[in-house]
Amino acid sequence: MYKSDILFPVTQVGSWPRSKVLLKALRDKQKQRITREEFDTIANKEAERCIKYQLDAGVDILVEGEHHRDNFYSFITDKIEGTKLMSLAEMLDTVENKESFEEMLDTLDVPASAIKNPTCIGKLKRKESLTLNEFKFVKSFTDKPVKITLPGPYLLTRAMWVGSYSKMGYNNKLEMAEDVIEILRQELSDLQAAECEFVQFDEPVLTEIVMSDDCGRRTFM
Repeated sequence: MYKSDILFPVTQVGSWPRSKVLLKALRDKQKQRITREEFDTIANKEAERCIKYQLDAGVDILVEGEHHRDNFYSFITDKIEGTKLMSLAEMLDTVENKESFEEMLDTLDVPASAIKNPTCIGKLKRKESLTLNEFKFVKSFTDKPVKITLPGPYLLTRAMWVGSYSKMGYNNKLEMAEDVIEILRQELSDLQAAECEFVQFDEPVLTEIVMSDDCGRRTFM
């Protein structure tokens, strides 16, 4: 169990700004112009730079910076069977409520083609650990405690369920949610076994429960 004499230990939310080099590598990987191994080489250098900044600044609990991810939750498509990375533009004709979906797109400040969503297209099963390599990478540079960030089950269930695709694997959203929870439980168990000190589950859409009367609408964070 992590113990510290520091009254207010300093950490960071999880993600760091991506450099132009890393953004280009992400696009190249998605378009299959470079391999995953080639991308990881570039991401490793960027993550190392992020870790050294934190060490130089005296941060108490370190993060990897999410440099190996395309964003904080859609990266799971590389790790979980039964998922496909789709742009919101691709999904326009298949969502349950097209009018509401188009209204949501109008409020976005980026093109719908630029936002990628991890869509469930079949039975979900973990192919490999989601974040264990991130944890081990940070630990190779420091003995300080490390925090790993994971998308929460509510966020993933809300975002991944697109009926016309997801019904190829599940009868309904709640049935899919059971497998989402099990995948996250397996991940947490692996991180605990590796002696990861902190795990942060990100659930930004939970704010809608407090801030909005419309909690059933489509969400893409």
